[in-house]
Amino acid sequence: MTYQVRKKELPKFATYPFLSFQNNITMYPEEIVIPMKEELTENGFSELLTRQEVEDALKNEGTTLVMINSVCGCAAGRARPAVLMAVANAAKKPDHLTTSFAGFDVEAVEHLRERLLPYPPSSPSIALFKNGELVHFVERHQIESSSTQMVANGLMAAFDEHCN
Repeated sequence: MTYQVRKKELPKFATYPFLSFQNNITMYPEEIVIPMKEELTENGFSELLTRQEVEDALKNEGTTLVMINSVCGCAAGRARPAVLMAVANAAKKPDHLTTSFAGFDVEAVEHLRERLLPYPPSSPSIALFKNGELVHFVERHQIESSSTQMVANGLMAAFDEHCN
């Protein structure tokens, strides 16, 4: 048996419970995303919402940690807690803490992914930049296959190597 998929245009100003309309269509409603964002922003992370904010953040002198946040279970179970654990316990810390949410902060994440090449899109993921250059990157598959403590330890080792 074969199934035929029909394309149907969405009405211009339609609202659907699974989509949130802002500058771009996003994958997740605010009710789900905001608490996950706040887990980081309430702990000193600045949000990157636009292409320009990404560029400005990566132009900062020193080290900039970027957490590409996600609704996925490994983000909640490992990535966010690991980033917070690493930042709280590291002897050397990044100068700037930033975050952007995949599937929600569309413009910013799209630009971050350009800056993360040759790595393929990955969320959640964690990047450390030094003077605008990528020096350390943790992909989703590395987060999924590790404990929170292992991810945090890897980040702290990267902080020791690259942060002042």
